[in-house]
Amino acid sequence: MKEPEAYAPTAADFVYRHLRGQIFAKKRQPGDRLTEEAIAQELDVSRPPVREAIRRLAAEGLATLIPNAGARLANPTKKEIMDTYELREYLECLAARKAALNITAAQADKLQRTIDEEEQIFAARNFEAYLDVNNRFHRTLAECSGNAVLAEFVNNLLARTCVYMIFYDSFFDMSTNPSLDEHRALLKALLAHDPDKAEQLMKVHLMLSATSLKSNEGLRVGGE
Repeated sequence: MKEPEAYAPTAADFVYRHLRGQIFAKKRQPGDRLTEEAIAQELDVSRPPVREAIRRLAAEGLATLIPNAGARLANPTKKEIMDTYELREYLECLAARKAALNITAAQADKLQRTIDEEEQIFAARNFEAYLDVNNRFHRTLAECSGNAVLAEFVNNLLARTCVYMIFYDSFFDMSTNPSLDEHRALLKALLAHDPDKAEQLMKVHLMLSATSLKSNEGLRVGGE
């Protein structure tokens, strides 16, 4: 039986990874223009792969396509971020309550493995991998609620807040990871089948996360 051929990265893949890497490294700032011609010249590629890479960034919420005006990196306002966290708090507190009543041993093991991985990744100072494992913790906890629709809504909100963290989180300024202990405490409440405690811990956890982003001086205040 013939082995499947290995996937060969395209020029669009190359441009996409380059731009995404610049965003994570804070070399491109919120609201920066993404000019196809300039990027193509910089990377010595044609414009079509640049256009495709920018579309991928837009699909992830990292860029905004503006009709007849090209594209810019996302530039959310402080109100947009707070509105998103307000909804996350409401839905994830509900998810935590339900998870405390419905969590299985297998799900608890999965959450524990995610926490262990989070600890290792933070020590390695890999921001992109950290965002992924942090989202997996919250996504898995929502799945533990037993409500698939609730878990889907939480997952959509996680994607939005992930964009905010990429642009505004002070990850590399932290010597310790407060989320790690907060996640451990949440798992402990779930294992104790204590819905009130789980809800309280989730509320505080998300309030602290939102406050950290809100204090960023680079955020726009209004909705312009």
